[in-house]
Amino acid sequence: MRRVIGPLVFGVVGVAILISLGTWQLQRLALKEAKIAEIEVMIGGAPVALPAEAEQERYRAVTVSGRLTGEAVYKLDSLRDTGPGKRVIAVMETGGRRVLVDLGIRPEGKEAALGGQVTLTGNLDMPQEKDSYTPPPEGDLWFARDVPAMAAALGTEALLIVADGPVVDGIVPVPVNTSSIPNDHWNYALTWFSLALVWFVMTGAWMWRIRRQNQGAG
Repeated sequence: MRRVIGPLVFGVVGVAILISLGTWQLQRLALKEAKIAEIEVMIGGAPVALPAEAEQERYRAVTVSGRLTGEAVYKLDSLRDTGPGKRVIAVMETGGRRVLVDLGIRPEGKEAALGGQVTLTGNLDMPQEKDSYTPPPEGDLWFARDVPAMAAALGTEALLIVADGPVVDGIVPVPVNTSSIPNDHWNYALTWFSLALVWFVMTGAWMWRIRRQNQGAG
């Protein structure tokens, strides 16, 4: 009997821990889905004027009117049905402020004139694209949307408005959506529950082997 107690406790505790981790991931999944639903409501909400503290209003729908100054940086990007291009991050002067506007992607070989008065609707965003492997910019060519660094380079607020419709001819808008928000909690939960099942089966096999050994010894 003593030979059984240790493995049995080990098996039960292991299964319990793995099931609790799977349950925790399901709870995280529910929270993430609720958060994504909240973000989708913000993205699709009625546009408002640009808030004074816009840095705290990520995903908020806004409408702005102002002047494109012609200043811009470009991030290497691509369109699914068109191929490679450059995402245009331009400077807009509006209400005495200088802000960044993501006009969309200019396909390779296309031209677009940046300048003049425009009105656009879109969403505030602060994309987290830069990581330790991202190369530094080469002139006005960037490899990730790094809003604080782009703002410093162009002399604007660290604020980005992503247009949700065409603003400049030759540039295809890429509106904000929730597809880039990671939500792998269901897969994590399945992994933990699968490991719990494997642990349970292995514990059962261990118990069966000990029983056979005890019977043989008897």
